[in-house]
Amino acid sequence: MAEIAKNHRKGATKRRAKKLSTRVDFTPMVDLGFLLITFFMLATTLNKPQTMEIALPSKEKTPESEQTTVKASKAITLLLGKANTVYYYEGTRVNEVDPELHATNFSPGGLRQFLLKRNYEVMEKIRNLRTEKEKKRYSEGEYEKQLSAIKKEKSAPIVLIKASDESVYKNLIDALDEMAICNIDRYAIVDIAPFDLDLIAKFNTLTKAPDVSKQ
Repeated sequence: MAEIAKNHRKGATKRRAKKLSTRVDFTPMVDLGFLLITFFMLATTLNKPQTMEIALPSKEKTPESEQTTVKASKAITLLLGKANTVYYYEGTRVNEVDPELHATNFSPGGLRQFLLKRNYEVMEKIRNLRTEKEKKRYSEGEYEKQLSAIKKEKSAPIVLIKASDESVYKNLIDALDEMAICNIDRYAIVDIAPFDLDLIAKFNTLTKAPDVSKQ
């Protein structure tokens, strides 16, 4: 608030111009500042860290009898290459015949389209389950239980993710994101094998290494 004080001299006979002095009181502004700080503290949502939970393998060796055997018909192998290129093949080598290798990228029309098509049966069951949940036929606990069971059905694919030395960490994160988007619950991050590197080298030689990252 501003106050204006008038200056007068007692006994002055000559009339002079009045001098005005202005004083600004900032005390109410202090209260207003604290009110604004309190408001923003209560109304603002703090940024939550975006993290991804990854179950790391145990250092203890698992006996062969307890190890899970991956069926070739259900196995999908992703090979992370350079320039955001991802190679994939189904199954494995049979009778000295190499599996057919394909190259794509991490766009919605690339790897995701293939994984959704490959996991179509599971995705369809999940959609039906969500429809039933919206009708309030399942509780949240029952929904999560059935959802986990659907993702682990025998028809669901098993994905092996292998990163080459030419890939970057972002490619691995993108691959894990695709697992979540496509509702693929059974996947593993394993070391790339010489066999996989040979497949990439043969593919690039035959196709002259197309730059699929810009497609």
